Amino acid sequence: MIKNSILIIGIIGLFVFAMFGLTILPKLYIEPNVEKANVYVWGRAAEGHKVYVSHGCIYCHSQQVRPKGFGADIERGWGRASVATDYKGLTPHQLGTMRTGPDLSNIAQRQPGRDWHLLHLYNPRTVIKESIMPPYPFLFEIVDADKTLKEGLKLPPEYQIPGKKVIPTDEANALVDYLLSLNQKDPIKPQQN
Repeated sequence: MIKNSILIIGIIGLFVFAMFGLTILPKLYIEPNVEKANVYVWGRAAEGHKVYVSHGCIYCHSQQVRPKGFGADIERGWGRASVATDYKGLTPHQLGTMRTGPDLSNIAQRQPGRDWHLLHLYNPRTVIKESIMPPYPFLFEIVDADKTLKEGLKLPPEYQIPGKKVIPTDEANALVDYLLSLNQKDPIKPQQN
């Protein structure tokens, strides 16, 4: 009976020691010294990040270019290899685990046109015939052409709706602002010791 009590006290003591050492001490001593991350995405692009997250874009598109030797990402022209600071200030991070579609971490360099992104969101096959991405028409309003002064999408003839205009919603424009903020044009400078 005494051996069982010693074993139980030892297990509880080990658990308390581990919890204190791995959770409480770091919170007390490390957290106050950590600077909060600067947010690199702000304004409409930050709203677009929320749209990106809410529509689950990460399920098909990663935002993590693998370094040379870990795949063909760089050869595909997807940008430089990703580094930790690329994700500074973004919550939740959008690294991704699989790619049904191309990596988007540098999409603003590859496709800098706002109109291209809006067409691609409305119906991806308007710009990439073999695309398997689903269309997102709910991000757009279809209105009578003679009842609005707003500029509609410049759809190819086979996708036009006679007498109607396809107008992007604020949500669509915010998402495009976020996609246009995904730009890795600045090279990573080596750290100086």
